[in-house]
Amino acid sequence: MLLVHPGGPFFRQKDAGAWTIPKGEVMEGEELLARAQLEFREELGVNPIAPEWIELGTVKQKGGKTVHAWAFEGELASDFVVASNTFTMEWPPRSGRTQEFPEIDRAEFFPIGSAKEKINQAQVDFLDRLVEHLKTP
Repeated sequence: MLLVHPGGPFFRQKDAGAWTIPKGEVMEGEELLARAQLEFREELGVNPIAPEWIELGTVKQKGGKTVHAWAFEGELASDFVVASNTFTMEWPPRSGRTQEFPEIDRAEFFPIGSAKEKINQAQVDFLDRLVEHLKTP
């Protein structure tokens, strides 16, 4: 399972429970799969090309954000380097200075068991749904 690690100072030292699927905010009227593909491209710097997209449904995270997910089979080149879009924030806090950070600082494939330890706990359902889908003949 490919997971991404959020960039920026708040996640620098966090690992378990901090990883996520590539995701972003959907604009009103926007097609969900198209947004998911765009977010993948923006966060990883590579086009998600797949003959089949597996819809994994939705989950609601603790903060109230609803996340929609799809899975697809694919590989990343052995020399792959994350080429994420960036965000700007005041850092350090109350310093008056702004810094730019990558939205995603790492991407890594994990076996399902490890992915369940790494991923935001609200998103574990996506992993379970993917496993169930793959069991179905």
